Amino acid sequence: MSKISKKELLNDAEFKSLVSQKNTISWILTILELVLYFGFIALIAFNKPFLAQKLTEGKATTIGIPIAVGTILGSWVFTGIYIFWANTKYDKMVKDLKDKIGG
Repeated sequence: MSKISKKELLNDAEFKSLVSQKNTISWILTILELVLYFGFIALIAFNKPFLAQKLTEGKATTIGIPIAVGTILGSWVFTGIYIFWANTKYDKMVKDLKDKIGG
């Protein structure tokens, strides 16, 4: 296929869709990560007695430990979601656009 100019590419519907989808998933995952992280930090700052509660009598593990681990695992899940999306949708859209512009 013939090459298109930068101006044509910027006005191309496929390119606009690609940018829109990337921005949407990026913003959603960023907001979720910020809520997760700062929610945990706020819990530490404002409700230490809750986090200090023992899970079971006689054990040293508190409620804060699994919540902290969950925060870390949640971050990994968000990263996995982005990687899955990028590998299944984004990369294909980029390849299609490269083919279209001759790149």
